[in-house]
Amino acid sequence: MSAQERPPALPSRAAPDAAEWDAGNGYEAVAPHWFYCKVTGGRERWLPFSTQDSERLEEAHGAGKDKGDVVVPTSGGRYDVHLKQRQRVAVFWEEEVSEVRRCTWFYKGDKDNKYVPYSESFSEELEEAYMIAVTLDEWKKKLESPSREVIILHNPKLMVHYHPAATSDDWGSTPTEQGRPRTVKRGVENIAAEIPNGEPLQIDHLVFVVHGIGPACDIRFRSIVQCVNDFRSVSLSMLQAHFRKAQEQQQIGRVEFLPVNWHSSLHSTGVDVDLERITLPSISRLRHFINDTILDAFFYNSSTYCQTILDTVASEMNRLYLLFLQRNPDFKGGVSIAGHSLGSLILFDLLTNQKAAPEDEHSREGTEVTSSSRGAEEVKEILKKLDLSEYCPVFEKEKIDGEALFLCAERNLEEMGIPLGPRMKLLHYISSRREDTKEQSAAGQHSTTASRDGPYPDVSLGQVSANYPQLLYKPAIFFAFGSPIGMFLTVRGVKRINPDYSLPTCKGFFNIFHPFDPVAYRIEPMIVPDLEFEPMLLPHHKGRKRMHLELKEGLTRMSVDLKNNLLGSLRVAWQSFTRAPLAAVEGVSSEGEAEAEASTEKQPDPKPEEAPAPAKEDPSLIIVGKLNGGNRIDYVLQEKPIESFNEYLFALQGHLCYWESEDTVLLVLKEIYQTIGVTLDQPLPGSQ
Repeated sequence: MSAQERPPALPSRAAPDAAEWDAGNGYEAVAPHWFYCKVTGGRERWLPFSTQDSERLEEAHGAGKDKGDVVVPTSGGRYDVHLKQRQRVAVFWEEEVSEVRRCTWFYKGDKDNKYVPYSESFSEELEEAYMIAVTLDEWKKKLESPSREVIILHNPKLMVHYHPAATSDDWGSTPTEQGRPRTVKRGVENIAAEIPNGEPLQIDHLVFVVHGIGPACDIRFRSIVQCVNDFRSVSLSMLQAHFRKAQEQQQIGRVEFLPVNWHSSLHSTGVDVDLERITLPSISRLRHFINDTILDAFFYNSSTYCQTILDTVASEMNRLYLLFLQRNPDFKGGVSIAGHSLGSLILFDLLTNQKAAPEDEHSREGTEVTSSSRGAEEVKEILKKLDLSEYCPVFEKEKIDGEALFLCAERNLEEMGIPLGPRMKLLHYISSRREDTKEQSAAGQHSTTASRDGPYPDVSLGQVSANYPQLLYKPAIFFAFGSPIGMFLTVRGVKRINPDYSLPTCKGFFNIFHPFDPVAYRIEPMIVPDLEFEPMLLPHHKGRKRMHLELKEGLTRMSVDLKNNLLGSLRVAWQSFTRAPLAAVEGVSSEGEAEAEASTEKQPDPKPEEAPAPAKEDPSLIIVGKLNGGNRIDYVLQEKPIESFNEYLFALQGHLCYWESEDTVLLVLKEIYQTIGVTLDQPLPGSQ
């Protein structure tokens, strides 16, 4: 940079800064902060860990220098940091490993003006040079980075980073000027880094979130992991805004949301190759998009691929549940599930086919249950009942539980070394249980056939024939976002839902949708078809209706009042015209006046005033069956002012808006915390 290009103000500013530091003549070690590298779209972004995670990493770094690889959980336990390898690894889902750095020195990047940390080794060199410069008051230090870039320490407040100059041009001459200098900063407190506050360690509730069609879940084509990350971030801000008292009293911590991905498993079955063979070559991008997204709905209606989807969703939720309990052994909270679009239908079908817990089904003597309850009988109890307890170690060695026992044949028992007599007892017991199962299955089919002929068909009517897996837990609440459940039930032939019906293992059900969502359908009219009523309007998270909705309601009321006032004025005027004339003589009898008034009342009005509208019933008091414990099911979001201009233009966004919707998140938190007796700081108007 030439002298003419250099800003004249820099030297004049640097002198007093250096003088101030000379007076102190003291060196303080820099406080490190830990960062990780996030690669999106081929671009690297260095993001800081939260303060509590960084302190935890620094403590482990100081304590484990002489040890092997130390693993530190971060980001609420969703990521593990391997300190020795300097890697950040996702725990609950598949994700590329991120690089981790212990950062002290930064330089400003070229493209987005974000500060980028130097490598740890070069940062140590910079820190050593800085310490010498401060101690000896010798500045203008020049260092060369591993990539041959030059860093000059002019004074404590002015440090610059120069790009390496090109070695030669096309004519072989070497240019003398270097590129534009970049600012160098020491310590994370001197850069504009948004350091997260961190998350409460206590987890009160766990929510599994299942995505809909396609690999992308929002208008920005982000994955379910990224969208759930946004949902979780919004929930933390809503907790601080609306549950502050409970947080200050340490009654609550936070709710954990974990994504469930089934799309990749479905499309790894080889079906994409089969589709590619029959797909036409024209409009290839559109056809590829349809094959990757829209066809997921058709796959779910195929018995072959429906089984794959059901198995993937159930096994993934069970895997995540067990892994979460393993990493959080002190967790005592409940579990809920949420589904977006087709994901909500998958969860609904799973929930309708869950078996009640064994303790709720036991009506027989002892602990006898059928094999259809997923092997709830323990092998020890069965062997004890058959006086075969001495063979318990054999079954424990082979890791055979109750469900596996019912799959055993005589050859399997013989290979385990079970003698003939005990073997016959076990085989007889297994065959008798199988017969009981067949009888119960036949009775169930008979009841299903009868239910089709009645006024309330079974909600499982028309479901794809599949073996519906069982979950390892009973969900407290089921949240459906932008859900087509109502449409699919109607297409399957379920026109009405029995008001007495509830999901076997889940007592809460909320159907949440945007008013312009083209995929969403209501549930309540299927339960109460004879009563017309609007869905519950979700209150705004700031405690009022959006201004344009209030304005619209105000104009509607004003027009009604003007109409009624105008009709009232016309009636009075008409009555004055048709009223009998007053008598000329004052001695008119009162009887005549009464007759005149009576004749006036008998005159028909030209247009009688409209009857006043009946007072609306409080929508929250309408009982819509037991599907949500007698409470309302359908909840509609308030559209934004810009969305009200053209509902068709914002239809797609209406289907993908739930991940960052504060109103949706607040309803989810409100209902979850009500199950443990915690309420909002201030009740929102219009909320149930």
